[in-house]
Amino acid sequence: MEHDHKQQGPGFQPLLTPPEKMHASSDYSFAFKERKIMLICDNNVYRLPSVNELKELGAEVIREQYIGEFGDISCFTAEIDNNFRHGEDIRFEDLRKLYDILDEPVASLAGRAIQLLEWDIKTGFCGRCGSKTFRSQQEKAKECPECGSLFFPKISPAIIVLIEREDEALLARSPGFPNGLYGLIAGFVEPGESVEEAVVREVLEEVGVSIKDIKYFGSQPWPYPDSLMIGFTARYAGGEIRIDAVEIEDARWFRCDEIPTVPGNNSISGRLISHFIKKHMQ
Repeated sequence: MEHDHKQQGPGFQPLLTPPEKMHASSDYSFAFKERKIMLICDNNVYRLPSVNELKELGAEVIREQYIGEFGDISCFTAEIDNNFRHGEDIRFEDLRKLYDILDEPVASLAGRAIQLLEWDIKTGFCGRCGSKTFRSQQEKAKECPECGSLFFPKISPAIIVLIEREDEALLARSPGFPNGLYGLIAGFVEPGESVEEAVVREVLEEVGVSIKDIKYFGSQPWPYPDSLMIGFTARYAGGEIRIDAVEIEDARWFRCDEIPTVPGNNSISGRLISHFIKKHMQ
């Protein structure tokens, strides 16, 4: 069984309320406007703002939420009004590009921050009776004062699989991919379905082949918008490639020395492909 040991934010502790501290400590504000995160430039290096800096910049914070401690750094997530005006030393960046700008643990925490922020936004009212909800003080949940319903942060499990045929891997393109980029078969787990059943179904639906020897590889939070990607490897068992022509526009077998442009190793897709290449190039 292969394990992907990439971890999100080592040293991060999710908490409901900030702990009492014996000394002054710094904080991070993961501040978002239309799903893009605020970064401040200091001497050509971009970083997150602090809570006080956010206030000093005059940004109207629509909502804010404490999410936990990263070492001794308190972490908050915030939604900023779309009309916020800012200078050239501030930019709002797409989350997918953060791994090239910030340290990996901090970039990973940004994914957690946006998921918790959007959970707060989408659960402002009870989906059962329509009453305004409030944040529970006992657990990470929104509670309805009228009917007592609880709403926890949503996580959508999805599978992703690298299929091997001797020294070849099956790679595919979705219509929305950049030119030349190939990735792996992936899809959401359906109600009543195990993750292994989802792997078999998605592969059959999207590329029409049968697989065997499904093995767990690792997992990764994927905040686009709220997925948990669960990675697997599998071996080809039979059948010819037949793409569904809706989610997949091309799929083919690539030898380990012929791999095209693929996602980087900050994604589980890229790490699965790197694992395949390393295994067969030894």
